[in-house]
Amino acid sequence: MVNRRRFLTLSSLAGLLPSLSFGAAKTVTTSDTLDNQTATSENLRPLLSGPVVISTWKQPKANAAAQAVLDRHGRALDAVEAGVRIPEADPADMSVGYGGRPDRDGHVTLDACIMDEKGNAGSVTFLEHIMHPISVARAVMEKTPHVMLSGEGALTFALSQGFKKQNLLTPKAEKEWREWLKTAKYKPIANIERHDTIGMLAMDSKGDISGACTTSGLAYKMRGRVGDSPIIGAGLFVDNEIGGACATGLGELVMRTCGAFLVVELMRQGHTPQQACEEAAMRIIKKQDYKDIQVGFLALNKKGEYGAYSIQPGFNYTLSQQNKMEVTDAKSYLK
Repeated sequence: MVNRRRFLTLSSLAGLLPSLSFGAAKTVTTSDTLDNQTATSENLRPLLSGPVVISTWKQPKANAAAQAVLDRHGRALDAVEAGVRIPEADPADMSVGYGGRPDRDGHVTLDACIMDEKGNAGSVTFLEHIMHPISVARAVMEKTPHVMLSGEGALTFALSQGFKKQNLLTPKAEKEWREWLKTAKYKPIANIERHDTIGMLAMDSKGDISGACTTSGLAYKMRGRVGDSPIIGAGLFVDNEIGGACATGLGELVMRTCGAFLVVELMRQGHTPQQACEEAAMRIIKKQDYKDIQVGFLALNKKGEYGAYSIQPGFNYTLSQQNKMEVTDAKSYLK
């Protein structure tokens, strides 16, 4: 059962695609994947001045929604929320929100977090029946004294805030789950992990950075399992003095290294976003059995420089700015 993204067995890009208009983004490749013995930081890509949106994977509709907010001189926080709500509501995206693949017991459980330019953060985990966990996470941030709510408590809070309860298990996802039950075999494998997430970073016209991350998590996971996506410092971290970072892939490995926080701290120490993403990946590679799993990092700093790096080839990201959009394959440790 292959993820809709179908991790491409392609080499990384040495540069960006030519500028494309919204809705016309596509991926191109070169033979510039890094040697598996050396993680270099060449090809730092400074952005043009002005607002920018960058997200994990090929997300033209999500980036367009976020960019529309920035084009109106809106906050980066509003932009990232608007952006990730798009895949949350898309039943064809079976790794985020409505239509997401269920856990092994047939329940769709969602995780999300959001972080603004002031260091405020909100998160929900193990949330059922609510299409937009990212908006619930923002409500946690803005309307409670807490950072994270989980499970029944998160659902009760969401309902109290006017969110509507609904069935998130689509007929397609249910059919695939029932087919999986025939063997009930579960083993995450690199590039066909049957899940993923959208992590998004944005910088607005004031130069402020915010981030969001949302997912339905691993398909057929144990009931109650939560990955890195809703955990501040693991799947997402923003420090408006420095920049922001988000992660994708197998969350257990990201959590063990506090991946997003590590990327931002490395940037604080003087690393470029590209160098920071590479070093964060190397922390996993040095200590974990990485050959059959995937983790990718994405980073944006206050200068408008960005970086992306993954363990396996196939991780790509979407960049949009000034009504232009590009989808690029990240550099990777393995060929």
